[in-house]
Amino acid sequence: MHRSSGQGDLGGAWLSPDLGRNAGLDRIGAVFDWRSLEALVCEVYSARTGRPSWPPLVLFKALLLQQWYGLSDPGLEEALGDRLSFRKFVGLGLNEGQPDHSTLSRFRKAMRERGLDARLFDEVERQLGARGLLVKSGTLLDATLVDAAVRRPGMPTGSGSSVDPDAAWTRKGGKSHFGYKAHIGVDEGSGLIRRAELAPARINDSVVADALICGDERAIYADKAYEHKERRQRLKSAGIKDRIMHRSHKNQAQLPHWQAVRNRLISPIRSAIERVFGTLKRSYGYRRVRYCGLAANHLELRMLCIAFNMRKATAIIA
Repeated sequence: MHRSSGQGDLGGAWLSPDLGRNAGLDRIGAVFDWRSLEALVCEVYSARTGRPSWPPLVLFKALLLQQWYGLSDPGLEEALGDRLSFRKFVGLGLNEGQPDHSTLSRFRKAMRERGLDARLFDEVERQLGARGLLVKSGTLLDATLVDAAVRRPGMPTGSGSSVDPDAAWTRKGGKSHFGYKAHIGVDEGSGLIRRAELAPARINDSVVADALICGDERAIYADKAYEHKERRQRLKSAGIKDRIMHRSHKNQAQLPHWQAVRNRLISPIRSAIERVFGTLKRSYGYRRVRYCGLAANHLELRMLCIAFNMRKATAIIA
């Protein structure tokens, strides 16, 4: 059973329509088909007996607000209690309470157990494609390091954390990092995220690369870390243009001239994905994961990408 949420009340009838108005949230609320998203999450807390639970769509929308505004679960609970724009977006009436932080945490866990993060991400991508927002001229592949939520274990660098055993060490630019790598595939024309995978930091970029290829793009752009002979052959067989940069191999002093020129031509196109990582880290605070464990943080990455795509899509439409 679910509570009836968002019903009209006497207090709301006396309020100005402009009170608590948030233009950005209003646009997101109008652009997307929330009924399709609700159909995916409705199985959560759908028991026929027992105390009525909060509608899953209310909780899903609340988790989106958490991404856009960088809130903890207790912070989100508090914000839902005193911000009219948040209540309007998720569908809470003035005469209702709000989900507490433990409810939000349990809902997130239930989503993870059912694999709903991947299904929700795919549904949002489907809606973006239906609106013609995905250009599909190419997919940009890359990864970025994200620190673990736990304290770094002591040296040597190879040691792990008993609190988060999935986090791992790696080195980049002469510095050691402990945590995860977020791997994404970005639509070249629109800048929307089409694929998102999380892996321990030690995993090589090339291992995750094939999961980032959509199959309907016309080209793949990536730096030399993604070079692999078999991958190039698979792209050719699929009719997808290979725009992966070349790297020098053993006993090769330098790249042949044509490969060096090709790399220079690919580099500015491929590097556009850095703007997406910059937005995720600056605007969404994604420099450090929130949770312990790969599964929990993988869901968080997909929720982050859903939130990013929704906000960017409304900017494109506007």
